Amino acid sequence: MQLERHHKILIGSFSTIVIIFMISTSVFLYLLFVKTNVNYSTLNKKIDGIEKDTNSKITDLSAGLIDTNNLIGSELGSLSKELDLLKASAGEDFSGIIESAIESVVTIRTNSGQGTGFIVDSEGYIVTNAHVLADSNGNLASGIQAITSDGNARSAEFIGYDGDLDIALLKISGTWDALKFGDSNDVQVGEKVIAIGNPLGLQFSVSQGIVSAIHRQGSNGLDAYIQTDAALNPGNSGGPLINVEGKVIGINNFKIGGGENLGFALESNYIVDAVNGISQEELNQILIS
Repeated sequence: MQLERHHKILIGSFSTIVIIFMISTSVFLYLLFVKTNVNYSTLNKKIDGIEKDTNSKITDLSAGLIDTNNLIGSELGSLSKELDLLKASAGEDFSGIIESAIESVVTIRTNSGQGTGFIVDSEGYIVTNAHVLADSNGNLASGIQAITSDGNARSAEFIGYDGDLDIALLKISGTWDALKFGDSNDVQVGEKVIAIGNPLGLQFSVSQGIVSAIHRQGSNGLDAYIQTDAALNPGNSGGPLINVEGKVIGINNFKIGGGENLGFALESNYIVDAVNGISQEELNQILIS
């Protein structure tokens, strides 16, 4: 059956509408797709930015925590030292000072006898009395060893000595904690001190006392000795006399026989001069600044 003209127009119009609708829908869907992609891309960029910012903040936070832990550790270590000093100053106990100092004290042993010494430089330089190293004839003894606080005996190299001040310098291999020197000009009569040594073979023994006098004269004619009532016995020679700050203010040298608690230690400023004189002569360097 042949379609009427108005039917053809109606069908054509409907087809045109459908085609326009399909084109419009396609355009709309395309635009929606494009917009979605743009939004997705923008969202990804924002997420990347947030991730970078978050990672940066996490890194900063981690660094801050590390710094805080280091600071806390440092402050706790400092606080511990302050507490040790406070307890020692108050006469409560010297344990914290001794525990730290004794690691730098050694027993000196030769084929003729034994005494004490202490480490004054991280490279293993040791100070002791020269007479500790002498044999019965006054010559340098052989087989010099330094027994450290861990109980190990190490061969010690003889560097040199100062006969007038009775100071000798030795060296052992390795890296060590060294004792620091105090200024003996600041030593006051009555201040508390400890002597660490090897009396009568009793290694790493500690005795406590006070400074009884300063600038006492020794057999060398020098007013260079601290008098102390801290117990000194054979074997203490060469050991450190330490103040409440853990610093060396003297090297235990001799005692007067027949008397009680009459010990004498060469003042620290003389030790420093003697050691630097020996090291400059033998090693061409200043050992203690």
